[in-house]
Amino acid sequence: MTQKLNKYLLFLLIISLASCETKQVQTEVEVEEIFEQSEEIVLSEDEFIGELEQGLIDAGLIDIETIIPEVYVDLKYSTTDNFFGQDVYGELTRCYIQPEVAKMLLKSFEILKKEHPELTFLIYDGVRPQSVQQILWDNLDKPDSIKPLYVADPKVGGLHNFGVAVDLTLAFQESGEALEMGTSYDYFGYPAYPDRESQMLKEGKITQEHISNREILRKVMKHGGFTGIGSEWWHFNAFSRKEAAERFEIVK
Repeated sequence: MTQKLNKYLLFLLIISLASCETKQVQTEVEVEEIFEQSEEIVLSEDEFIGELEQGLIDAGLIDIETIIPEVYVDLKYSTTDNFFGQDVYGELTRCYIQPEVAKMLLKSFEILKKEHPELTFLIYDGVRPQSVQQILWDNLDKPDSIKPLYVADPKVGGLHNFGVAVDLTLAFQESGEALEMGTSYDYFGYPAYPDRESQMLKEGKITQEHISNREILRKVMKHGGFTGIGSEWWHFNAFSRKEAAERFEIVK
């Protein structure tokens, strides 16, 4: 079966071919030039994109590895290695976010490589469709009154649902091994709270190395225009909830 590539898929193909030879970060000028191209390309029969992934592409989202080939991606919700032990993304293994957010993350990546060339990003999640958000909400074993501290109410929609939030950590470029941050991803407790780091350090729950690694992540993400939250060291937002609603639609 064949299907026509939209501008995004044209973008993906060109970047993928270029990255195989040069493996260099694409500049914003190159990104814009590729998006401006409108030539029609046909997918071969062995190129398969699942229904969920096609929906993300149709919504105008972009695979972050086409902008930053050097990052590692481990979508935790495409595995059972998450807080409720279920794979809710299925065949989806690539991380999608809004193009504007991808450009912001590129800026963060550039400063990271300038100051810590041995490091890269390891991305755990990007856009999260509203249907998946409902599954997470239903499976979070917390009272409804405090669930929004960990998972946005799907009735309202969170920033992941708009494709403007990213969950990530730092990793060694050569091996992909994550730096120690004091807790795992999706850890629900004070040791994961940026707001509680001083207290957790005094109590011996985390170390100064953990805090230092988190500070590197926060610094480079801030450089790209992202803001963190008080309860998850791995979560960063590109826009406020109000800005996201004005700019984008919730991904269903």
